[in-house]
Amino acid sequence: MTALPQPGSWVDIHYRRIGRAAETYRQFVLESGPAGIVTFQSHTPIQSPARVDGTTILEPGSPVIWFTLPRAWHDIGLFHRADGTFTGVYANILTPVEFLGEGAWATTDLCLDVWVPSGGQARLLDEAELDEAEAAALVDRELAGRARGEAAALLGGHRAGRWPPRLVGDWSLERARGVADSGAPYR
Repeated sequence: MTALPQPGSWVDIHYRRIGRAAETYRQFVLESGPAGIVTFQSHTPIQSPARVDGTTILEPGSPVIWFTLPRAWHDIGLFHRADGTFTGVYANILTPVEFLGEGAWATTDLCLDVWVPSGGQARLLDEAELDEAEAAALVDRELAGRARGEAAALLGGHRAGRWPPRLVGDWSLERARGVADSGAPYR
């Protein structure tokens, strides 16, 4: 197995979306250990705001704290607006991360997302997107089923108070910015 990225380093995440070209996101590693890897994207490079039910959950230039968990079929982001206002917890359902070495890893987004607005209930997003990918044979039935099962597990875990994991609650935007600004690994 390739060594995990070290806190204080940078990682390039090769992010594939079904039916689209891969994109690479560069993130600063805040923490790396058996519970997961915490990375920080100080200015999200999206072109337009992300919205759920008409509410902006992420804007161009917004900060995001990302959590990559060992062998998990999802990652987790703490979403903010550009002014730093926390909007909620977002999980991409995806293939487990492949560590490529030399500060790089790869994963494939499986369309589904789980959104937990600040102070709200978890909900599933983008079911139609996965249905369309499956109908177009861009994802096979087994992989689509795995994605649906993962999303259902996260929703059930949230209802039961078991998800997101404790690691996510340990981080705030203020803490992430402090660690990133120091350029030093968190200890």
